Amino acid sequence: MNILQIVAISLVATLLIVTIRADRPEISIMLSLATGILIFIFIIDKVVFVIDVLKDLSIRADLDFIYFTTILKIIGIAYICEFGSQIAKDAGEGSIATKIELAGKVMILVVSIPILLSLLELILKIMP
Repeated sequence: MNILQIVAISLVATLLIVTIRADRPEISIMLSLATGILIFIFIIDKVVFVIDVLKDLSIRADLDFIYFTTILKIIGIAYICEFGSQIAKDAGEGSIATKIELAGKVMILVVSIPILLSLLELILKIMP
């Protein structure tokens, strides 16, 4: 699936959603969610490819694997929260979207603690 096909599907879904939203808002939300999931399914193999390439590069560069997995987790959390937030905004629930974004930021902070601790240890070793 190439980007032109994904954009075409997205535009058709957008036209349907705009047309349906006035009469059946619950169906338009479901259609929006289904379109997002469909696009994700189309790009998942590309995401897996990128992860494999980055994993190979980190192994060849002899990087500690915990840094690589932590960065992937952070990216995943950011994408998932953005997707959930946009769905909530589409449904007219801006306050829930804001809470999703806050939860994502907190989770990113929690996941990044090992890197922060490692950085702090390095700084303490350098200081006399």
